[in-house]
Amino acid sequence: MTIRTWAKYGAGLMLAVSTGQALAAQPSEEQVRQLMDVVGIGKMLGQMNGQMANMMQQTLPCVPSSYWQGFLDANGTQQLIGRMIPIYQRNFTAEDVDGLLKFYRSPLGQKVIAKMPETMAEGLQIGNQWGQERGKAMIQQLQQNGTLGADGRCPASPAPADTQLKPAAPAKGKH
Repeated sequence: MTIRTWAKYGAGLMLAVSTGQALAAQPSEEQVRQLMDVVGIGKMLGQMNGQMANMMQQTLPCVPSSYWQGFLDANGTQQLIGRMIPIYQRNFTAEDVDGLLKFYRSPLGQKVIAKMPETMAEGLQIGNQWGQERGKAMIQQLQQNGTLGADGRCPASPAPADTQLKPAAPAKGKH
């Protein structure tokens, strides 16, 4: 055999081995379903469906609530979970999912699951407050340097482009 032939065989063997390892590392659908079950994805989606049904009922009161409940049933939740499984399979290995299952089945993992809605809600409140503070500070700064008018809108004749987004310079003392 020539060197070229050996190289072809070697490349093919490497491809076969690496492809086999990549396929073996992918979690099974059952593993991902177990993870979603332990974490409570189905329950969360069911709650979201219920909230959506209530909003739709309020928006369209002429439609009977039984329609919304039937439309957003557990079968729909399972369909969505089925669509989510490939995402987990692309982003996690079988070993990752096994580790996550061990963690979320542990007392600490169960605490994380139980406390996550509360911590996320508090984090969202803090993030909203911070965003409002930052927004007010930016508007105030843009008003001070003349980019925005007192009403918070762009003036009829805009400031020159090079000064529109520059932060206000600190006041200098006179010498």
